[in-house]
Amino acid sequence: MSTCYADPDPNIQPAMRLISSITREMNAVVTTTFNHNYVSGTMVRFNIPRSVGMSQINKKVGIITVTGADTFTVDIDTTNYDAFSIPVSPSWHDNTCALIVPIGQVSNQLTAAVQDVT
Repeated sequence: MSTCYADPDPNIQPAMRLISSITREMNAVVTTTFNHNYVSGTMVRFNIPRSVGMSQINKKVGIITVTGADTFTVDIDTTNYDAFSIPVSPSWHDNTCALIVPIGQVSNQLTAAVQDVT
């Protein structure tokens, strides 16, 4: 079984986050496992293993709007996608780490890069 880990306070921000849920809506609502520290306008890419479903969103890129400390909407229509569901007891060979990775920002001023203490 996979063990998924994301540092809640990494040296470089914004950082990748583990996904706990994605809704099936016109603008999908994504929930992370802890505070994401993202800002609206951040461009993100999804890394979704087949074992959690919603594989149609895998490798897609979207722009987010922050709605809460651990939630945001993304401009991807997931209405007709398979349901997202992390397996309770995945087999030992299943990769169950669903990730969101920030890759850029849509803005005339860079505001998402908030921390680099390396």
